[in-house]
Amino acid sequence: MRWKGRRGSRNIEDRRMQSGSRRVGKAGGVGGIGLIAVLVIGYFLGIDVSPLLQNVDGSGGQQVSVDTRISQADREAGEFVSVVLADTEEVWSEIFQDQVGRAYRPATLVLFKGGTQSPCGGASGASGPFYCPADRKAYLDTDFFTTLSRRLGASGDFAAAYVVAHEIAHHVQNELGILAQANKIRQQVSQAESNAISVRIELQADCLSGVWARYAKARFNALERGDLKEAVNAAKQIGDDTLQRNAGRRPNPHSFTHGTSAQRQRWFKTGYENATVQSCDTFGTDRL
Repeated sequence: MRWKGRRGSRNIEDRRMQSGSRRVGKAGGVGGIGLIAVLVIGYFLGIDVSPLLQNVDGSGGQQVSVDTRISQADREAGEFVSVVLADTEEVWSEIFQDQVGRAYRPATLVLFKGGTQSPCGGASGASGPFYCPADRKAYLDTDFFTTLSRRLGASGDFAAAYVVAHEIAHHVQNELGILAQANKIRQQVSQAESNAISVRIELQADCLSGVWARYAKARFNALERGDLKEAVNAAKQIGDDTLQRNAGRRPNPHSFTHGTSAQRQRWFKTGYENATVQSCDTFGTDRL
């Protein structure tokens, strides 16, 4: 991905220099299967875990020791995220104007190191990147990019860009009123039904990430040869079935909250090929 030397976003809240230890609340609530789900699904997916972090009691959390030293790799990761975020802001502003008919209000992206707090609960490196609709902020420990590459087999800068774009896609869902409505329904149904709705939320975010990628290629000439393969491979590596197999478990579709590898790849490609919000209606189809 061509990103060096390009404009970054002003909507970055960098908490990585905050000193001392932090108390991280226990994750739980709607759409989750407890703390194990946060550690496995959140850390290994690097995707929105806000459904798992809602209705969190911040008391009695875990004390996390935080290394506040900022390395050259940390600085470069921050610059990279800032450029990707700026790209999403320009792209979604254009799409909202042309396809939605109103202005797009950009999200703030919080960079942290080790742990931090949000209105959706505590976050740590183990919980992975997530979007909190309560404050309209995405949260990211940039060390996750190392995990994505070394432990999940999803290397490349555009794989990392896909993660950022996915979290911003949840913000797009929030701006469109989709996220609030879906999460409201999830609170009123069984766990299995809630998981099924979560899958549709996540697959739609994958599709919207594909829409962003198509616009980024046309608008900024940002994509290089092999970038799309990096994003599609990332979608494959973080599918629920693949993650469960890699964890030594037999895939259990009833526990899926993000979709299979094939589904995630297909919806990202759908967004990229059609480049419209309308093409990402995962709630209006029987074929995911």
